[in-house]
Amino acid sequence: MLREPFCGQRAIHSVSTDNDIIRRSRDSPAAFGELYDRHASVIYRYAARRAGDFAADDVTSETFLVAWEQLGTYDLDREDARPWLFGIATNLLRRHHRAEAKVLKAAAKAASDEAVADDSDRIADRVDAKVATGRLARTLKGMTAVDRETLLLYAWADLTYEGIALAMQVPVGTVRSRLNRARRAMRAQLNLEQLDETENDHGRFAAAPRNA
Repeated sequence: MLREPFCGQRAIHSVSTDNDIIRRSRDSPAAFGELYDRHASVIYRYAARRAGDFAADDVTSETFLVAWEQLGTYDLDREDARPWLFGIATNLLRRHHRAEAKVLKAAAKAASDEAVADDSDRIADRVDAKVATGRLARTLKGMTAVDRETLLLYAWADLTYEGIALAMQVPVGTVRSRLNRARRAMRAQLNLEQLDETENDHGRFAAAPRNA
């Protein structure tokens, strides 16, 4: 179950931007609970998909504890705190890389096993989906850590190129290079030629595999 370390400190204020919450939190610690309420669920889902539910519980709690400790370093010109929080979560997930590797390995194996079992039922679409899931897991596992993190921040955390750059503290050009490598690997494994250069003006694919 997701722990809520700040649930007892939630403020009664209602604000519209993350930087407003963070600004108030510096003077009134109870206000920080609003940031937790707003983003804990998405951080948890991202961590769970990467490393499993057990690790996600710890990563989510640790993400907000680290955020609290680093509150004074937050750039108050940035309204959206998600890149900052996902950056912290990504760093913490590196410590849980063994759990993540087990999740990807299990996904690849489960997909392979179920595909064989279902073959007798000739449920072609389901088999194809399971095979694709297995290939996806194997491809992710075979990527470099930075390419995998960049792709998952795009596909699972739903960040823009600029958001990923902030989360990983790299230039936007580096994000583009890493995503291009990841896409080439995906296309090679999954035959996703339709994902060729169709970026919209927000720096995301119009037909991006959101929540893939």
